[in-house]
Amino acid sequence: MPIAFSLATATMLIPLTRKTFEDLIPPLATGAQYIYCWGKVPDLLRRLLISIVGGLVIVLGRIFLSEQVTASILPFTIGAIIGFYWLWAPVYAAYRRNAEYRKLPYCGFWQGEVLDVFVTEELIGKEETVNNKGELVIVENRERRLNLEVGDETGFRARLQVPLKRTHKVIRPGQLAEMLVLSGRPDLSRVAKISDIYIPSHDLWVSDYPYVRRDAFVEVSRKLAQSPRRARDWEEEEVY
Repeated sequence: MPIAFSLATATMLIPLTRKTFEDLIPPLATGAQYIYCWGKVPDLLRRLLISIVGGLVIVLGRIFLSEQVTASILPFTIGAIIGFYWLWAPVYAAYRRNAEYRKLPYCGFWQGEVLDVFVTEELIGKEETVNNKGELVIVENRERRLNLEVGDETGFRARLQVPLKRTHKVIRPGQLAEMLVLSGRPDLSRVAKISDIYIPSHDLWVSDYPYVRRDAFVEVSRKLAQSPRRARDWEEEEVY
């Protein structure tokens, strides 16, 4: 969701080079991203079904097509791709998510504080079922979610909503918060997207999908904490 606030005098907003940006949000799936996109058992079963059906189609095609076609390497290649769909589909899903962020040309490291934290119950889907009287009933699926609002003295505000976890209970207003801000403008004056939010005091990440490569982010945060000016020089020395 686009956020249009001035960030010119943020508590800490340091532009990052494209190289560092691509290290923080890589094109291919990280381990955490792959696990997220792997999904739950129903997701795995759905992918397996697609692989099985696709594999059967290829086998039947080889039976009914001409010998010249079936002898080519193409059916084997297509069969292997479809057969392993259940395994590579999470990689592709993560790639698409990452690409949505990586298409933005500019990125900055932002540091501010937690302004507010509260829990809401959100509707995440509806299911139709039949009760014991044979009547059609619509069941609403709801989920408790954490709403985390961060900002700084410039008036910049951003809110992230994620599924509630037990680890979130340590979050309090006033705590230091860090994240990436992405923009289509070199001066980052208009923020198009924000990343996962990091709470350094508890080494805690607040996110749904883990966009950021966390070890790399913590390393950048550590260097900036040691010397913001030296870290800025370090960034400027990077090559696009």
